Amino acid sequence: MIINKVVSERAAWVGPDIQNSSEWLLYLDEDELKEIDIALNKLKDENISIPFAKEDFKLPTLSKRIQSLYDILENQLGFALIRGVDREKYIDNDCELIYWGIGIHLGTPVSQNTRGHLLGHVTDEGKSISDPTTRMYQTKLKMDFHSDQLPVDVVGLFCQRKAKKGGASFLVSALTIHNVLMQERPDLVEILHQPFNLDWRGENPEGEKPWYTCPMFSFFDGKLTSRITSRAFFESVSRHGEDLALSDKQREALDVVQEISERESLRLSMGFQEGDLQFINNHQILHAREDYEDYDDPKLRRHLLRMWLSFPKEYRRNLSPELMERYAFVEAGGIPKRDAA
Repeated sequence: MIINKVVSERAAWVGPDIQNSSEWLLYLDEDELKEIDIALNKLKDENISIPFAKEDFKLPTLSKRIQSLYDILENQLGFALIRGVDREKYIDNDCELIYWGIGIHLGTPVSQNTRGHLLGHVTDEGKSISDPTTRMYQTKLKMDFHSDQLPVDVVGLFCQRKAKKGGASFLVSALTIHNVLMQERPDLVEILHQPFNLDWRGENPEGEKPWYTCPMFSFFDGKLTSRITSRAFFESVSRHGEDLALSDKQREALDVVQEISERESLRLSMGFQEGDLQFINNHQILHAREDYEDYDDPKLRRHLLRMWLSFPKEYRRNLSPELMERYAFVEAGGIPKRDAA
């Protein structure tokens, strides 16, 4: 297995080089915004709700632009921000309909949690990370650099409301991290290409054990894929057996990955405007968030909408057999809903 290959594709970017670039920023024009309004009004006139099909939200011109994201996300930078939706023009429910309508032109939404959310809500729910079933997005704490738990093709966010202070989004190329590791810590590269134990944190499908194994990096069919998940999934796995805990070398490897990811010389900072839509390739881009201060009024608190999207088969990358075992859950619809959740 080749693991010491230097990745030179476009997605192996360095943040400061593209921080002020227009390459990843797509502005909606007047005609595209009119299409959104027409499609939205049709939904409301016909009392159609989520989940609806893309045939119910026709975007004759904008859909072609959305389809251009396949190449951007898989073969170019690996992320994009769509800007231009006038947030003040729409109520919260309108935003949900618009976001869903745009997202389904890109891929198929899958369940993100045991509540069966196809359209998730990223907001502070007052939960404690010490609870092994809590996900970091349910808090207002800083989030480390990670890819989302299931190997969905795309993680999408829509900014409904910003925080009172903080909450900036950070991105870093996992391909660049791998290249830096090759230069600075080649001893850790082999470790990261071997299986790690991770906790499902209460979201394992029925019949599956409550923990799983997965390599953090894998080369397959010419592509490098990352599965660097949030640290909580690694730390809490020992509750299922001390033999599952991180080894000293694995812990060091994850620490070094985070240290590299945090470097301002590598990461990109993205301050959301209300109405922004962010789409990132979950196989090769790690995302993080700074902690934030929220408003006291619940109606003003930071609130992002989120979708996990799987690409149509013709646009998916080929994953290693180990990762295809995980992708099978994506193909099955994501994390199964539980009545008690």
